[in-house]
This record gives sequence, C-alpha cells and structure tokens, in this order.
Amino acid sequence: MYIGDDFLSTYKTKAIILKTQDYRENDKIIWLFTEKIGKITAIARGAKKNRSKFLSSTMPFCFGEFVIYRGKSMYLINEVQIIHSFGEFLEDLEMLTYASYLNELIDIALLEEESNRELFKQIVTAYYLMKNKVGDVEILIRAFEIKLLNFTGYGLNFENCCICGKKINSSNYINLSYGGGVCSECNKQGGIVLTNTAYNVLKILSNFPLEKVHRINVNEDMKKQIYKVLSGFIVENYQKTPKSLDMLNVFKEGNKNE
Repeated sequence: MYIGDDFLSTYKTKAIILKTQDYRENDKIIWLFTEKIGKITAIARGAKKNRSKFLSSTMPFCFGEFVIYRGKSMYLINEVQIIHSFGEFLEDLEMLTYASYLNELIDIALLEEESNRELFKQIVTAYYLMKNKVGDVEILIRAFEIKLLNFTGYGLNFENCCICGKKINSSNYINLSYGGGVCSECNKQGGIVLTNTAYNVLKILSNFPLEKVHRINVNEDMKKQIYKVLSGFIVENYQKTPKSLDMLNVFKEGNKNE
C-alpha cells in the first residue's frame, strides 16, 4: 500500500507495544510490532494525561487492536482496544526481563515497516505461554530465538554440514559464520563445540511448535551450551548484542555464589 506525503492511510491491526518514551509534555512515542505492517514508530497524543483514553493502553507489552494512521511525517495512534495488557510481566522480575528481551529481539531483527506475520504470531504465543507459566521459560526463549532466526532469513541447518553439504545425524560442532552444524571433516573451520545431546536439542527446537516446547526437558549444562550457540548466531546475523538478559544473568550467578 502506498503511503505518500499527501496521502492519509489508516490501518486497523493487532499489535504489541515493544517500548515507549515520553514525548513533549503530554505525548508518548510508541514502538509497535504490528501484525499487518511490521515494526513502526507512532505518537500517542495526550497519553500522559491522567484522564487519557491511552493511559492504560500505551504500556510496554500491551497487546491490542490498534487503529493507526500516517500523515505527512509519522504514524499516529487513533484508537486502541486492549486484548490483554500482560501487566503480569511488570510484577515479576524474571518475566519482565524475558519479555523485554523478546521485544528487544524484534527491535534489532526487523527494519521499520518490515511485515512478518509469522513472527508476530510467535511472539504473541510466547507472551501467553509466559503469562500462564507453561514449561521452562529459558527453553521457551531459546525456541523463540530459533523461530526469530528462521523467520528473518537466517534459518539454521542441522541436517547437513553447512560447509560441504554432507548429511549429518548429529554433530559436536556449530559454525556461526556458515549457519549450522559441521561434519567431522570440516570442523577445523572455526565455531562452537557442544555435546551431541545439546546439538540434538537445538535440532528438535528448530522443528517444534512453540506451544509444545514445554515437553522438552533440558539440564542446566545443555541450557548453557544452547544459549552460547544461539546468542552467537544472533550477534553474528543482526550485528547487535541484546542487553535485556545481562542483569538477570548477573543476578542468577550472584544467587548461585551465595
């Protein structure tokens, strides 16, 4: 759909709020991930006023039906019907951190107005699974990372050697630059060493629907290996290091040392 300086386009779309920022005296800048037009930046006028119709619907993580339009310079939010506020995330440090991390991943992985309906479906699913505390949240996050890579064009190859193309059932080696598993003949090209079990878990997660990953049980050592691999792929492909998990990881390590 064409959007020009002299053309006013209106959209009704489901969206989640990635982040917000105060703007001027009474307004807010809202970063949205929308189902129809991807990631956008919009203004919610008067959102900071106590009696604003946007007061409760312009908080981070809010999931709703948004009516937005674009004038000469940017999008503006006209109406919001909340589907779920996900206010539960604000009451739990761990959930808040993981939800913020999901939002940060979307922010670094997508360009403005880059539509990705499948990824939108995945993050909404992840939100609801987190809200209902279904399964191990760390495994859910790792599964989402794989979906993110897949649906933004960086799908990982666990079936064949990503260097020579040879069929492999499993591997002890992941190459970040080539994007997948490496056979024993090609494992000198550089990469990450991991156990066969961790490799197989990654392979399973890449094919499992997000809503079913709670069936997968993973020990702490494998979690660390999988986290190392996927965080490496994210930095390799998006050229940015997400910061949201840093404080939580420090907090967890501190508790272990007490």
